[in-house]
Amino acid sequence: METQEILQALPNLSISDRLKIAELALQLVTQQKDSLTQDEKKSQLALAAMTAIEDYANDSELIVFSDVDGEDFYDYPDED
Repeated sequence: METQEILQALPNLSISDRLKIAELALQLVTQQKDSLTQDEKKSQLALAAMTAIEDYANDSELIVFSDVDGEDFYDYPDED
């Protein structure tokens, strides 16, 4: 079964079956992640870092809240 077929079949499955599939998929990803060598882990981290740098450099929305750093938050009065 191809990925597209699996994705199209998911809405027709029960919630229980979808949860079983999600759980198994997560277990497989975790097992694969745990079996990576140090070099493979470093390579994945480097790729993730490069992707993040591009996101931050091109999208000011990711740093929009840094404009309010240091400002006090609204203090709600006690309603007791």
